[in-house]
Amino acid sequence: MSVQELEKEQAPKQGGFGLVAWVRWAWRTLTSMKTALILLFLLALGSVPGSLVPQRSVEPDKVAQIYEQSPALAEWYDRLQLFEVFSSTWFAAVYLLLFTSLIGCIIPRTATYLRELRRKPPAAPKNLSRLPHSASFESELSVDEAAAKLRKLRFRVVTGDGWVSAEKGFLRETGNLFFHVALLGVLLAIGAGSLFGYRGNVLVVEGDGFANTVAAYDRFMPGNQVSAESLEPFSFTLSEFKVAYQLAGDKRGQALDYSAHLKVSDTPTSAPRDYELKVNEPLEVDGTQLYLIGNGYAPVFKVTDGKGQVAFEGPVPCLIEQKTTMTSGCVVKVPDAQPSQLGFLLRFLPTSVPLTNGDYASAFPGELNPEVKLLGAFSGDLGVRSGKPQSVYELAEPEVLKKLKPLVMGTAAPKPLAVGQSVELPDGLGKLEFTGVKEWITLQTSYDPGRFPALLAAGTAVVAIALSLMIRRRRVFVRISGGRVEVGGLTRTEGSAAGFAEEFSDIVKVLSAGERDVR
Repeated sequence: MSVQELEKEQAPKQGGFGLVAWVRWAWRTLTSMKTALILLFLLALGSVPGSLVPQRSVEPDKVAQIYEQSPALAEWYDRLQLFEVFSSTWFAAVYLLLFTSLIGCIIPRTATYLRELRRKPPAAPKNLSRLPHSASFESELSVDEAAAKLRKLRFRVVTGDGWVSAEKGFLRETGNLFFHVALLGVLLAIGAGSLFGYRGNVLVVEGDGFANTVAAYDRFMPGNQVSAESLEPFSFTLSEFKVAYQLAGDKRGQALDYSAHLKVSDTPTSAPRDYELKVNEPLEVDGTQLYLIGNGYAPVFKVTDGKGQVAFEGPVPCLIEQKTTMTSGCVVKVPDAQPSQLGFLLRFLPTSVPLTNGDYASAFPGELNPEVKLLGAFSGDLGVRSGKPQSVYELAEPEVLKKLKPLVMGTAAPKPLAVGQSVELPDGLGKLEFTGVKEWITLQTSYDPGRFPALLAAGTAVVAIALSLMIRRRRVFVRISGGRVEVGGLTRTEGSAAGFAEEFSDIVKVLSAGERDVR
């Protein structure tokens, strides 16, 4: 065998970077502190669109407005799941990765922490003057006396032949560990809320009631483990809703206070109780919270058909078109009218005033001079019996609307109707009467069993991070030989040496109390 062949055979073989090595590398990367912080930042960053973009679960009417005003933008929002951020695929992926990263970070940290708790402080070095902090003095101090004094300062102490070793500051790592456990607790609480909690939205008009059943909601979003029997059986009636507005000044028309007066029955058999519902002051019944999130007007109309029969009578919730004046758009569908179905497009003006061009507008959001302007009246098949779902805020789909017969349109519409006034439809097809004004409120019902655990975990995280930032690990060593005492100290926390200098000086003073020649 040649020398070259021998060297080639004896040379170390390079190991391949196989599947197992890649898996180990991926796991170490995922469970590192750097990755956990990045994922936590991404989770916070991902929550931003949930605050800026209207969410279907909270503000479905605003989502509908975006679809009307910017269909292309709304389509992109929907593709990126920005209307449902907190239930989106990408948000769940970041959440699960952070969850896994924290578990992988906590387990080895816990094992290391337990080993550190069982480990005794190391023996004192022979030359204490080489430590970052050192001092010496003449004294008859014994090893047992030095150990007793350090124990009074809450040090863990180990003694040997002529030396004392003491250590303190384990609460720093305790706080660090509890901080990670608390973060995991927050994630678990959020997950429990998603599985066993539910949210729902409902619109209620003055005088109407609501019972906490699935069928009563306009939109209901249950967790995976929620059934119809899971809902608390409470109910209420909206007696009155009031809004206080600024009457003068630069902020005239700005809402000052919202107040909904409810009569609440906590159970089907309990007596009703009065409750005043306000913004950020939810009604709570056995853990279920009811929030006031919106309001508007619901003019009351009476429609008489061509045969003289009352085909429709009641309040019609209107969508707000202009928030500053509460100008609202209303749609009235009368599928039971004879001899043909009727539909109306109207605009509600809470404080109607005439304009110089002959039109009318609202000058104030409060109900000072309520009037209704008829924008259009139609007859024909509205398509409500076609089996296709329709919005109550739209008269009909475009293809159906083209087939309707216009009865009153645009400039042909009469002067706005005041309460008690009516308008006759042409060809004897009926009459529309404006009979009164009510208000509606939108409510969000929320049941989240993880709410209190999340609060507890968040509070623990704050206390724990304070401990890990304020407490430093440090060691103190004492050597006693021939009436001379040497003291040395060092910190095990980076960047805390300056803070330890004063503490070390105090420790030396305690050890040398009543002695001489301290330096």
